[in-house]
Amino acid sequence: MSTLRILRSRRRTLALEITSAGELLVRAPLWLPRQQIDAFVRSHQDWSNAQLEAQRRRRPFTHPDAGEDEIRLLTERTRARILPRVEFYAQKTGLVPTGVRITRARTRYGSCSAKNALCFSCFLADYPDQAVDLVVVHELVHIAVKNHGPAFYARLAEILPDWKARRELLRHPENAE
Repeated sequence: MSTLRILRSRRRTLALEITSAGELLVRAPLWLPRQQIDAFVRSHQDWSNAQLEAQRRRRPFTHPDAGEDEIRLLTERTRARILPRVEFYAQKTGLVPTGVRITRARTRYGSCSAKNALCFSCFLADYPDQAVDLVVVHELVHIAVKNHGPAFYARLAEILPDWKARRELLRHPENAE
């Protein structure tokens, strides 16, 4: 089992989460006895084991430390790849961003702000074209649908019917043809 950490606060309920470091975090009320916390953790053991295993299998979107020169090159390469794809899919879908930036994000591929500005990680430079297109379309769809509900995935599937296969390329780019 992974490390267990208990974080007590003035909350009323118990909560269990798996941190990115693979640690089991229990959020508990100040007044709750340790016995009840341990019982709660035991009762959710199957869930926590499944989450930890899924986390181990997932390829994290993190990259080793890169120097300034390497980041600059990655940013230029990503910009050269992303901007034409954003333009292509914006014309195709009618979803036009207010701006596009390339960032040094290490834990997410892209994001869409409340004002419809898109950001993409410079580390996308090394991913297959199909995976990059998925990230572009994913963020463009957020212009129309701000959450990841059924409407979001329906719109994504209209534009990229094979989005699930493309998602696997993000998780395992080494499997690209």
